[in-house]
Amino acid sequence: MTQPTPVSSHDAQAHGHFLDSMQLPSGVTRFWLIRHAIVEASARMRVYGSMDVELCTEHLALQVPYYAALGRRLPEQARWVVSPLKRAHDTAQAIFAAGHGERNLTIEPRFTEQSMGEWHNLPHEELPLKLRQTAHNFWSLSASEQPPGGESMLDVCARVGHALDEMADRHPGQDTVVVSHGGAIRAALSHALNVHPDTGLRFSIQNLSLSIIERINGVWRVVTVNELPATLPAE
Repeated sequence: MTQPTPVSSHDAQAHGHFLDSMQLPSGVTRFWLIRHAIVEASARMRVYGSMDVELCTEHLALQVPYYAALGRRLPEQARWVVSPLKRAHDTAQAIFAAGHGERNLTIEPRFTEQSMGEWHNLPHEELPLKLRQTAHNFWSLSASEQPPGGESMLDVCARVGHALDEMADRHPGQDTVVVSHGGAIRAALSHALNVHPDTGLRFSIQNLSLSIIERINGVWRVVTVNELPATLPAE
């Protein structure tokens, strides 16, 4: 596939960093955040949080066009980072196998999913009985609720934010693809917008969706959220 001519970040600076072009400018510190593919059916019946559960093999086979479309959307010269969980690694490998080509993967534990501690593996219908605070409308629990032996979304936002700032400092002007999880990506968006995690949890982050954030002159901004692959799998 022929790559479009990159737009210089210096051109963008002349326009207050407005995205006037159809292409994102090169030379910007940018993170491409991908949520892993859907997990197998039995895991979806329980609170799996940061447990290491398998991807759904049926969806893996059916959604190959999704992975190919994602690969075409991503920058060729990006660094690749995954959470330690197998479902993130396997999603990256599926994108590579669908035509993007092999890349080196760096494991970053701070991009793992929220730990639900002692509430891991509970059937979903039992979780409300354990909560000490009112659950968030769009998450299993409020951002400040900390499961016994686990972490709150406030904790997740802190570790994800530190990871993003550290990596942005270490790799300025570069693209980084991160294959992660729904909670961690919402945490990244909360960090980029400097909002409370309870607000960030209002974002919908679907499986295989792409969200893009970038840091310019030390300030984060959001480029896109929950962008789904353009090519639908065959019926």
